[in-house]
Amino acid sequence: MRPIQKLGQLLILALAFFGWHTHALAADDGAKVVYHVDFADPTRYSATLTSINNILNFYENELMSADVHLVFVGQGLRFSTDDALKGTPYQHDAPLLERRDELKGRLDALINVRGVKVHLCDKTREEVGLEGAKVYKGIELTSSGVAKIAILQSEGYAYLKIQ
Repeated sequence: MRPIQKLGQLLILALAFFGWHTHALAADDGAKVVYHVDFADPTRYSATLTSINNILNFYENELMSADVHLVFVGQGLRFSTDDALKGTPYQHDAPLLERRDELKGRLDALINVRGVKVHLCDKTREEVGLEGAKVYKGIELTSSGVAKIAILQSEGYAYLKIQ
């Protein structure tokens, strides 16, 4: 066999090995996901919570980890407090009030049982004068929700938004 052919075969083997090895490492790392909630629809928000639970279940069943963040911006503020937000663009309405306790309980379980990290845009909170103490426990305030999402994406987090 000529030296060029040997070199070519070695290169192919090296690429195959390193390509497989890199893929295996990526899969072993598990999921890094950021969900974005900037909408007012309680049904859509419920679907987001279901999606988060599903991804956590999938990775747990595969014996892999999942690092999941949820970021509330704009209309998402509605899902982070029991305050009615009267007189603001984010005021609670009948569909939200009917489901608020259920949605709050599901979010609480994701935070306290499943380890989901939840963030609220502090610019949105300040815009309507909502006291920080009225935000659900376990939700961290972040100076800019969209910046938080961008930072997480730059760190390799996949961006998901339920439509």
